[in-house]
Parts: sequence; C-alpha cells; structure tokens
Amino acid sequence: MIQKIQKAKEKYNNLSVVVKASFWFLVCSFLQKGISAISTPIFSRIMTTSEYGGYDVFNSWLSIATEIVCLQLYSGVFLQGLVKFDDKREEFASAIQGLTLTLVLGWTVIYTLFRSFWNNLLNLTTVQIYAMLLMIWATAAFNLWAGEQRVLYKYRILVIVTLIVSFFKPFIGIIFVLLADDKVTARILGLAIVEVIGYTGLFIAQMKRGRKFYSGEIWKYALMFNIPLLPHYLSQHVLHSADRIMIKYYVDNSAAGIYGLAYDVSQIMKLFNTALTSTITPYIYQKIKANRVQDIAKVAYIGLPGIAIVNLMLMIFAPEVIAIFAPPEYYDAIWVIPSVAMSVYFTFAYDFFAKFSLYFEKTKIVMVASMSGAVLNIILNAIFIPKFGYYAAGYTTLVSYAVYTTAHYFGMRNVCNKFLDGQKPYNMRVILAITVVFIISGFGIMMTYNHPVIRYSIAAVAMILLFVNRKKIVQQVKMLKSMKKKKKTN
Repeated sequence: MIQKIQKAKEKYNNLSVVVKASFWFLVCSFLQKGISAISTPIFSRIMTTSEYGGYDVFNSWLSIATEIVCLQLYSGVFLQGLVKFDDKREEFASAIQGLTLTLVLGWTVIYTLFRSFWNNLLNLTTVQIYAMLLMIWATAAFNLWAGEQRVLYKYRILVIVTLIVSFFKPFIGIIFVLLADDKVTARILGLAIVEVIGYTGLFIAQMKRGRKFYSGEIWKYALMFNIPLLPHYLSQHVLHSADRIMIKYYVDNSAAGIYGLAYDVSQIMKLFNTALTSTITPYIYQKIKANRVQDIAKVAYIGLPGIAIVNLMLMIFAPEVIAIFAPPEYYDAIWVIPSVAMSVYFTFAYDFFAKFSLYFEKTKIVMVASMSGAVLNIILNAIFIPKFGYYAAGYTTLVSYAVYTTAHYFGMRNVCNKFLDGQKPYNMRVILAITVVFIISGFGIMMTYNHPVIRYSIAAVAMILLFVNRKKIVQQVKMLKSMKKKKKTN
C-alpha cells in the first residue's frame, strides 16, 4: 500500500505544470458543486418547500441579472484578452475589474432610483436585491482573478480559496437560516457575506498589480466583444432559470421549491458534463483546425452514451435520491427528475455542434440558435404551466433544450458548408439512435416509479451489463484520458 502511494506521488510529481493545473482546476469545479450538493439535504430540511422555492427563484433571477449587469466579462473575452494583451496582462486584468465594478455600481444607482419598480418586477425585497448586486460583483471579481490564475497555471491558491469559500457558504448559511424568521433572506445574506469577505481581497490584489482602473482601449475591446454575445449568454440562463420564476408566478413558491429541488438534483449530473467537456473541447478545436472533423465522431459516440447512462442511473434511483436530499413533502419531485435529466443530456450534446460556430467566430449563428431555445421555453411555460402545474416545466425545458441543440446542429452544418468543404462531422443516424433510445428508456423508467420490484430489477440488469462490459468501458475512458495527454504534450 505504501509503495503504491509512493508510486502515485512520483507519477504526480513528474506531471507537467499544465497537466497538474488542469487536474486541480477540475477539482475546484467538483468542490464547488459537490459541497453545494452535500448541503442540499440540510437546507431542504430546515426550510419549507415555500422557503426553498423562494430561495431558488432568487437564484434564478441572480443568474439572469448577472449576465445583464456585468455582461459575463469574466468569460471568453477575459481569457482571450489576457492572451491578446499579453504584454500588459496585469493592466488588462485590473481594467476589466474596474469595468465590472463600474457596471455594478451603475446598476446599483439605477436600482436605487427606481427601487419600487424593480422590487415589484422581481418580487424580491430591497435587502435581497442589494445582496444580489453584491454577489454579482463579488463572484465576478473572483472569476476574473481565477481566470488569470488559470492562464498562468497557478492552481494552489485557487484551490485553497475555493475550498474555504465553498465550505463557509453552507456553514454560515445553515447558522443564519436556523436563527432567522425570514429564512430566505437569511440564506441569501449568508452567501453574500461569505462571498464579499472571501473575494474582496482578490479584487484588491489584482487592482494593486495592474494599477489600472480605467482604460479606454481595454474597456472598448471588452464591451465590443461581449455585448453582441449577450443574447447568447442570456438565453442560456433563461433556459436554465425561467421555469422556476414562471412556476412561482403561475403556481406558488412551494411548487417552485419542489421543482427546484428536482432541478438541483438533476444538475449534479452536470459534473460529468464538465469533466468530459474539459477533455473533449480542445480535441474538437484541434480537429477543426486540422480539417479532420470526421475524427470527432468517435468521441461523440463514446461521450453521448456515457452521459446518457449516467443520467439513466439517476432516473432509476430518483425516489431514493429525493428521499436522501429532502423530507417527504418534496417526494413529488421524482416526477420531474426524468425530463430534467434528459435536458442535461442535451446540454452536453449541443456542445458537439456549437463548437464549430464558436471556432469560426460565427456569433450570430450561436445567438440565433441559443435564443430559439430560450424564447420557446418562455412560450411553452406560459401555455402549459397554468394548465398542468409545475410538472409541465420539466417537459417544456426538455423540448426547449432539444430545439436548442437542433438549432446548433443546423448552425454547424452552415459553418461546415462554408468553411469545411461541406464535410459532415457526424453520422446523424447514430446520434439520433443514441438520443431516441435514451429518451424512450427515460420515460420507461419513470413508468416504474410505482412498481419498485420492476425498477430494482432494471437496476440489477443495468449493473450486470456494466460489470460485464467493464473492460470496454475502461478502454474508452483510457482513450479519452490519452487524448487529453496528447493535447497537453502538443
């Protein structure tokens, strides 16, 4: 045992800085989402379904407001800008911090002047909205700092900060919720306080290094790059958040809470999306650049069934998972999990198509494809939630993500015709077959929720099949790992 540990240490020490950094950046992502998932069963038991729904709706508005307020400056434009302005990287980073703070302060003034209007529109209190603005700034400040750390492959401090803040968010939140009468506001304030305390120092450090709050050149570059992409970013968050806001509007907070829990549990599966996407994305870009797009298909034919299987396992054990995550009053959430878990599959699938448009910087195609799914989601929610309640939101989300993915597929075809001599990266019959089998299996599993013997039998058969095919599965995982290693060494 000791020898194995020593060998593992030697292998780790021999890894390049790039590989080590990639590993720890992935660990950071898992830590943030993992600790949040672990704390969910606690909050679902110390908050009523109505309170949980109120907090979930706040998060939905936070997600949408973040895009509008700070334009997602910490995303693509920042990472690209760190390379473009490499000769004055620290100035660039501090100037983007300055621009972000200016945008947040500007929106704070707008909110303060028209406070009653915004409170009524969002159905939130003054304290909650001021906390939201603080969280938007603090999270953006962290993401900008973290983005620079990633470019420089400095992972140690990033891991420490992530671990500390990820731990204290639920810890302080639990204390605040237990002590407060207004548990929704207490939960929000707990997060805001931890983020402001945890991230303000990072903002100050980046500003001290760059010593540049305003730069006309940098601010113009960032705004011109990101404003055209705002509809795309906003559409993604509308797809992710609109259902809970509309459930609260058409039904009530309690329904939003039950639906929100099912959605939160299903989103845990996105951890697998993140892990696979971090490996697959550079590979896709390499193959597009080399004009060898047919090579991407073999990865898609492994990744899509893999994500499908993971989500099917969640569907099979949905009643047990909900029992672990929440008390009996949330039990109806099991009927939402299948449709939302299927949506998680489509959020992974669309990436295989969207990368082509992004590589060739066809932002209009990306924007139209993304907006089609978001607009459809709002329309379907407005039609079906009043008629069928919160259950309908899961299906409207599924349909919207399917349309969203299909739109990106047609965007990919357009790009391939223009820039890749009309090549077809995938055999769509294969992808359709994987998708159709997955959807039929998902709905079939849902029909067994009232028949536990049948459901457990399906689970047993699935486990046996996975065990019998374990060598093939291991080989495919190794192939993906080797693909990532090749990328690091190139």
